[in-house]
Amino acid sequence: MTSSTKLPAWFWVIGIIALLWNLMGVSAYIADAYNLIELSPEEEAFNANKPVWFTAAYAIGVFGGALGSIALLFRKKWAVQLFLISLIGVLITHAYSFFFQDDMAITGGLMVIPILVVIISGLLYWYSKGAREKAWLT
Repeated sequence: MTSSTKLPAWFWVIGIIALLWNLMGVSAYIADAYNLIELSPEEEAFNANKPVWFTAAYAIGVFGGALGSIALLFRKKWAVQLFLISLIGVLITHAYSFFFQDDMAITGGLMVIPILVVIISGLLYWYSKGAREKAWLT
Protein backbone atom coordinates (compact mmCIF):
# COMPACT_ATOMS: atom_id res chain seq x y z
CA MET A 1 0.00 0.00 0.00
CA THR A 2 1.40 3.36 -0.94
CA SER A 3 1.25 6.55 1.08
CA SER A 4 -1.30 7.93 -1.39
CA THR A 5 -3.87 5.31 -0.32
CA LYS A 6 -7.10 6.93 0.83
CA LEU A 7 -7.72 6.23 4.48
CA PRO A 8 -11.10 6.04 6.17
CA ALA A 9 -12.26 9.38 7.58
CA TRP A 10 -12.29 7.96 11.09
CA PHE A 11 -8.50 7.50 10.90
CA TRP A 12 -8.15 11.27 10.78
CA VAL A 13 -10.84 11.83 13.39
CA ILE A 14 -9.09 9.47 15.82
CA GLY A 15 -5.73 11.11 15.06
CA ILE A 16 -7.04 14.62 15.72
CA ILE A 17 -8.85 13.57 18.91
CA ALA A 18 -5.68 11.77 20.06
CA LEU A 19 -3.63 14.90 19.44
CA LEU A 20 -6.09 17.12 21.32
CA TRP A 21 -6.22 14.62 24.22
CA ASN A 22 -2.44 14.46 24.45
CA LEU A 23 -2.08 18.24 24.18
CA MET A 24 -4.36 18.48 27.23
CA GLY A 25 -1.88 16.18 28.98
CA VAL A 26 1.00 18.43 27.93
CA SER A 27 -0.82 21.49 29.25
CA ALA A 28 -1.52 19.67 32.55
CA TYR A 29 2.17 18.78 32.80
CA ILE A 30 3.23 22.39 32.15
CA ALA A 31 0.68 23.70 34.67
CA ASP A 32 2.02 21.22 37.22
CA ALA A 33 5.68 21.92 36.46
CA TYR A 34 5.28 25.68 36.76
CA ASN A 35 2.73 25.65 39.62
CA LEU A 36 0.11 27.41 37.52
CA ILE A 37 -2.86 25.95 39.39
CA GLU A 38 -3.91 26.17 43.01
CA LEU A 39 -3.50 22.85 44.82
CA SER A 40 -4.95 21.42 47.98
CA PRO A 41 -2.55 20.81 50.90
CA GLU A 42 -2.60 17.08 50.09
CA GLU A 43 -1.68 17.75 46.47
CA GLU A 44 1.07 20.15 47.61
CA ALA A 45 2.49 17.40 49.83
CA PHE A 46 2.33 14.92 46.95
CA ASN A 47 4.23 17.32 44.67
CA ALA A 48 6.82 18.04 47.35
CA ASN A 49 7.52 14.33 47.87
CA LYS A 50 7.52 13.01 44.32
CA PRO A 51 10.88 11.72 43.08
CA VAL A 52 12.60 13.01 39.95
CA TRP A 53 11.95 9.77 38.08
CA PHE A 54 8.19 10.31 38.61
CA THR A 55 8.41 13.70 36.91
CA ALA A 56 10.46 12.13 34.11
CA ALA A 57 7.89 9.35 33.62
CA TYR A 58 5.10 11.95 33.62
CA ALA A 59 6.91 13.98 30.95
CA ILE A 60 7.62 10.87 28.87
CA GLY A 61 3.96 9.86 29.10
CA VAL A 62 2.51 13.18 27.97
CA PHE A 63 5.12 14.27 25.43
CA GLY A 64 5.43 10.74 24.02
CA GLY A 65 1.67 10.67 23.49
CA ALA A 66 1.64 14.08 21.83
CA LEU A 67 4.52 13.17 19.52
CA GLY A 68 2.89 9.80 18.81
CA SER A 69 -0.31 11.59 17.81
CA ILE A 70 1.60 13.89 15.48
CA ALA A 71 3.42 10.90 13.97
CA LEU A 72 0.08 9.13 13.53
CA LEU A 73 -1.34 12.12 11.65
CA PHE A 74 1.76 12.15 9.44
CA ARG A 75 1.26 8.39 8.95
CA LYS A 76 4.67 7.46 10.35
CA LYS A 77 5.14 3.93 11.67
CA TRP A 78 7.29 5.16 14.55
CA ALA A 79 4.03 6.40 16.08
CA VAL A 80 3.73 2.87 17.48
CA GLN A 81 7.00 3.17 19.41
CA LEU A 82 6.07 6.63 20.67
CA PHE A 83 2.69 5.40 21.92
CA LEU A 84 4.42 2.45 23.61
CA ILE A 85 6.89 4.77 25.33
CA SER A 86 3.99 7.00 26.36
CA LEU A 87 2.06 4.01 27.74
CA ILE A 88 5.07 2.93 29.79
CA GLY A 89 5.42 6.46 31.19
CA VAL A 90 1.71 6.57 32.03
CA LEU A 91 1.82 3.16 33.74
CA ILE A 92 4.86 4.12 35.83
CA THR A 93 3.31 7.44 36.81
CA HIS A 94 -0.03 5.98 37.82
CA ALA A 95 1.44 2.93 39.54
CA TYR A 96 3.42 5.29 41.76
CA SER A 97 0.39 7.49 42.39
CA PHE A 98 -1.95 4.57 43.15
CA PHE A 99 0.33 2.32 45.16
CA PHE A 100 2.97 4.52 46.78
CA GLN A 101 1.33 7.93 47.25
CA ASP A 102 -2.26 6.84 48.04
CA ASP A 103 -3.84 8.83 45.24
CA MET A 104 -7.28 7.76 46.47
CA ALA A 105 -6.82 9.82 49.64
CA ILE A 106 -5.46 12.81 47.73
CA THR A 107 -8.26 12.92 45.16
CA GLY A 108 -11.04 11.86 47.50
CA GLY A 109 -11.56 8.63 45.57
CA LEU A 110 -12.09 10.33 42.22
CA MET A 111 -10.20 7.94 39.97
CA VAL A 112 -12.06 8.45 36.68
CA ILE A 113 -9.42 10.59 34.96
CA PRO A 114 -6.37 8.50 35.95
CA ILE A 115 -8.10 5.30 34.84
CA LEU A 116 -9.22 6.97 31.63
CA VAL A 117 -5.65 8.11 30.93
CA VAL A 118 -4.35 4.53 31.27
CA ILE A 119 -7.13 3.12 29.08
CA ILE A 120 -6.73 5.75 26.35
CA SER A 121 -2.94 5.33 26.33
CA GLY A 122 -3.37 1.59 25.87
CA LEU A 123 -5.98 2.06 23.15
CA LEU A 124 -3.78 4.51 21.23
CA TYR A 125 -0.90 2.02 21.31
CA TRP A 126 -3.22 -0.78 20.15
CA TYR A 127 -4.75 1.43 17.43
CA SER A 128 -1.36 2.51 16.09
CA LYS A 129 -0.22 -1.13 15.93
CA GLY A 130 -3.33 -1.96 13.92
CA ALA A 131 -2.73 0.96 11.59
CA ARG A 132 0.84 -0.22 11.04
CA GLU A 133 -0.35 -3.77 10.32
CA LYS A 134 -2.83 -2.41 7.75
CA ALA A 135 0.07 -0.51 6.14
CA TRP A 136 -1.59 2.83 6.84
CA LEU A 137 1.67 3.99 8.39
CA THR A 138 4.91 4.20 6.44
